[in-house]
Amino acid sequence: MGEVRVVVDRSKCTGEGICVGIAPAVFELDDEGIAVVVDPEGAERETIVEAAESCPSAAITVVEPST
Repeated sequence: MGEVRVVVDRSKCTGEGICVGIAPAVFELDDEGIAVVVDPEGAERETIVEAAESCPSAAITVVEPST
């Protein structure tokens, strides 16, 4: 299985930080209070998907690798 790609849509992010709480090694809030991906391999795929699904503004997309 390949690495997942994690994308944050900065125009949708409201800076709630839920993703940071769920996967702090993957996400952090930048100086503008917007989530950014710091390490897409910082957590298990399931944890990253949970963070994406928990985003209230649906700003996080997890792209599965092609098989």
